[in-house]
Formats: sequence, C-alpha cells, structure tokens
Amino acid sequence: MPRKTILNIIEAKNTKKLSMITAYDATSARIAEKAGVDMILVGDSLGMTMQGNNDTNSVSLDEMIYHIKIVAKNAPNTFIVADMPFMSYEVSKEQALENAGRIFRETGARSVKMEGGKNILPQIKALTGAGIPVMGHLGLTPQRSAMLGGFKAQARTAKGAKELLEEAIILQEAGCFALVLEAVPYTVAEIITQKLQIPTISCGAGKYCDGQVLVFHDMLGLSDFTPRFVKVYANLAEQATQAIKTYIQEVEHTQFPEEKHCFTMPQEEWEKFLQEIKTNDNN
Repeated sequence: MPRKTILNIIEAKNTKKLSMITAYDATSARIAEKAGVDMILVGDSLGMTMQGNNDTNSVSLDEMIYHIKIVAKNAPNTFIVADMPFMSYEVSKEQALENAGRIFRETGARSVKMEGGKNILPQIKALTGAGIPVMGHLGLTPQRSAMLGGFKAQARTAKGAKELLEEAIILQEAGCFALVLEAVPYTVAEIITQKLQIPTISCGAGKYCDGQVLVFHDMLGLSDFTPRFVKVYANLAEQATQAIKTYIQEVEHTQFPEEKHCFTMPQEEWEKFLQEIKTNDNN
C-alpha cells in the first residue's frame, strides 16, 4: 500500500471516512497496516491497556517513545499519530517543543496529539509554527479525568456544547490538522464537524464525524472493560483463553508435542551418538 501522509488525512474531509486504530506494539501495528487502516494512534492509553493501570497519567515520555518507535517501524506506510503524555507539554511552549521534537527525531511518527483547548493554545501554536503537525483532542480528555470527575461524557449542556464548539474552532485556527472528539453527544459532534474545515475523529462521538478511532484491544475483545461506544468486532480473549486451556490439557495428557512438532537428526548421526554413549558407559 502507498505510504499515507498528512495530506491524505486533510484531503479526506467530506470525501472519505477515516479509520484510526490505537495500537502499541509490533504485532498490532502490522495487523492494522495489513488491514489498511488510515491512521494508527500510539496512545497513552497504553498505561491502562498494556500496563494495567487505572488511568493514563502514569505513562512517561520515554515509555511513549519506546512504543511509538516500535509501531512506526512495523507500520511504515500508515500515518502515525503519537500521544504526548501527561505533563510532557503543559508546563511551557519550550517543554512542548523539546518533547515533541524528541518524538519526531527518535520514533518516526509524523504527528503528535495533545489533549486540551484554550489552556494549551500557546503550546499548539509553538508546535505547528515549528512544523510539527498537531492533532487536537477535546471532550473527554483522559489526562484530565481527575478534574472531570472520572471518565464521563462531556458537552451535555447547551453551555458545554457552545464552549466545545468555540474551542474546536480555536484549535483549527491554531493550526491543528485534525481533531479527536471523545465522549460527546453525536448531535454536537455533527455540528462541530460541519463547522470545521479539518477532519474530526470520533471516539464515542457518533457517526457524523469525518472518522472513527477504536483501541485495538477493545475492538477485538481483549480488554477487561469495554466502553459503551466501542463495538467489539471479535472476541479474541475468549478464543485465546480456550486455546490455552486446550494447550494445558494436551500437555498434561502428553498429546502435545506430536512428532511433527519435534526435530530429528540423520539416522547415521543418531547411531554414532548411541555408540559414543555405549563406549562411554563401558569405560
């Protein structure tokens, strides 16, 4: 497949629905690229999915860089979006530039994603001004779940919806090339999508956005908890559990391995080996 670029994403607005999958390792990256997904998001949700934490805030920049590098290497033709983790950009424009620069230099990702609106506007402008593409993220912003009272839907009042629309326009004006809308009413997301010239990506924001994103583990039934907005396309956890149970039974009953799973040696070498053992035993 031809390598996807930021122009493919921007030009998809009003012409093609975009697909994005959140993936974190070589296996998921290869599978996503082979399937033909438009974008892979290496999300700091790895803190929950891969590390088993209760939120995303414990993930460090070094940990993100480690996973982004692996994904970019194994999905070279897919457009890679890299999450900037909690407290890697909030302090200042300089901090944001330094850390986004590290991601670009060290991983092969071609864009970063930042959570927030007006509160991080200087940082977004600094990055886009330096030529680093930024995907915005509004609505439910997991890095600020403590301030939001948990993982709850946002913009469910007229005031909240108006503020969300205003912030979306501000992020577009700041240079964001696309915008994730997470856990907001689909009718609000539809209005925002119509108002913006950049693509919107729905994460629980309905079908009227310009694209959708799901976590690899969620959509394949590998997660212990599945958010309401996720459609499970396969139940691999059940299949994997049953496969391992079968493996355990076959090991216990010496049904595995069979001869076809074993290595052999030439007959003459085997006979020489037996003769050497016999000679050694006699000595």
